[in-house]
Amino acid sequence: MFEKLHALEKRFDELNNLLSQPDVIANQAKFQKLAKEHASLKKIVDTFQIYRKNIEALSENEALLKDETQDKDLLMLAEDERKEIQAKLEKIEFDLKTLLIPKDPRDEKNIILEIRAGTGGEEAALFAANLFRMYSKYAEQQGWRIETMSRNVTGKGGFKEIISSFEGKNVFSFLKYESGTHRVQRVPETEASGRIHTSAVTVAILPEAEEIDIEIDSNDIKVDIFRSSGPGGQSVNTTDSAVRMTHISTGITVSCQDEKSQHKNKAKALKVLRARLLDAEERKSREERSSERKAQVGSGDRSERIRTYNFPQERITDHRLGLTIYKLSSVMDGNLDELLEKLQIHFQAEAMKQRESNELFSSEPRKVLHRTLDRV
Repeated sequence: MFEKLHALEKRFDELNNLLSQPDVIANQAKFQKLAKEHASLKKIVDTFQIYRKNIEALSENEALLKDETQDKDLLMLAEDERKEIQAKLEKIEFDLKTLLIPKDPRDEKNIILEIRAGTGGEEAALFAANLFRMYSKYAEQQGWRIETMSRNVTGKGGFKEIISSFEGKNVFSFLKYESGTHRVQRVPETEASGRIHTSAVTVAILPEAEEIDIEIDSNDIKVDIFRSSGPGGQSVNTTDSAVRMTHISTGITVSCQDEKSQHKNKAKALKVLRARLLDAEERKSREERSSERKAQVGSGDRSERIRTYNFPQERITDHRLGLTIYKLSSVMDGNLDELLEKLQIHFQAEAMKQRESNELFSSEPRKVLHRTLDRV
């Protein structure tokens, strides 16, 4: 690990030098590329420098403790300080390992959010609408832009399906762990006897795909044009503006009818189709490397779940974390920070375990660093 850190520190110094050179400053494309790399390394290098300062402080402290001529009270203070420094070093080591986990190249992307009602009929559709409101509120807090691509509204105001794009800074990095089946337990508005029902909704978070990410042959796309309709078949447009786009090779189909313009509906459908194709391609690659991985969303059955929302108990349980919190109303209002941060930490720890199992980290990091410092 520390050889890697020294190499990154050396590269950081090189970038500092390059960014001050007139020919680089004059070339804005090159300057921005190098500045981005510089920014990505700064936190790692700063943390590593703090680590080394603490290692040096520990060495001085241990030398003091070995000096038998020192005052007894001073030695007691030095022992307390040694424990504090060791605790700091453990925390900084963890931070360094976390920072060295390879960044997901998709983290900076916008997303396509797809929410579909699963088991539970109208109640599932109403909960799909609740989840869309929850993510929309969170997006508003982050200053993201939301655009609805397609929606299928039920008579009671729920969504059989809603597809939207969320655009902003690092959207995918925040929401990528929301994919899966979300289960709700509550008394439906239509339930006269007051019985609690269980319903399920699936959520898919797809990184938005650009043309450079995936190429689509226009000959492999079938486009059908039809007239838009609202709930119950009610006409919402007198022109044939709705679009159904089918990718012939994969059978993936996307429909968009929210816009009155056929051209705009086509553009939205293509955007969603490209994201789904990229997601399918990435899942295929993952499955080839690791057969235990399932498709992102699942069937929407009650038994497949990542999270349960229990309204009578004001409780949310994330089954991946084994975490239960009693703040359901707050979360449904878009206050997702606590859950999302804990998910980030959980999956970072999993990634760290994987790296350690691949022997990418030294089993004796502090000794390695001592040897390195001796050479400085």
